[in-house]
Amino acid sequence: MINAQVQPGPEQDGPSGQEGGSGKGRRRQERRELTRTALLGAAERLWAERGIHGASLDDVASAAGLTKGAVYSNFAGKTDLLLALLERYIRERIGTDVCDELRDADRPLDERFERAGHAYARRLAGEDARLLALLLVEFWLYGMRDYAAGWRLADWYAERRDSIARGLKLGETEGVPRNDRAALAMALDFGLAFQHLLDPDRVPAELYAAGMRLVLGHALPGPDTAT
Repeated sequence: MINAQVQPGPEQDGPSGQEGGSGKGRRRQERRELTRTALLGAAERLWAERGIHGASLDDVASAAGLTKGAVYSNFAGKTDLLLALLERYIRERIGTDVCDELRDADRPLDERFERAGHAYARRLAGEDARLLALLLVEFWLYGMRDYAAGWRLADWYAERRDSIARGLKLGETEGVPRNDRAALAMALDFGLAFQHLLDPDRVPAELYAAGMRLVLGHALPGPDTAT
């Protein structure tokens, strides 16, 4: 989505449309995907353990059993690799969007908020949640220190907010525009996770339900029975 990849030079697989060329193309694409997966996995481990500035692209390539050239044949640099990793985490693991339970417009709002709180607690119960929290902090710090990376990360956040806002009622609800509610919902999602992972007894994850009730209120479409 935000990734800007450096594509390798053209390779001659054979005349267009021939079976042999097509097979070689598929195999090359499969190898490329395996390389990307290995690099993302190595970056995930090293950056969570050492921080983004504590592990170079050489370190990432070495940990993946590859050369630095493999990094640059798949990513334009550290920022591209960083954003690809962030996007993979969001897509495949915890996510940073309003959870499915809140979008279930067939259920009363009270029930949706309660279910969302339980789902959020389950999401934060595993080791993946701590790893993602560490990486999100590293991403934010990297963006604060690097102007170009900061703008690209800001665009990523903007897309997440737009995704949340599209699930809310149009216009203002109780005087708060839906885009503003989306920003507050993201702040709650991240901020509560950070506090809970440090202090789970005094900051229970189930507070997500009460927080989202305050932030989203009646802006969610569907049966309106929240009190």
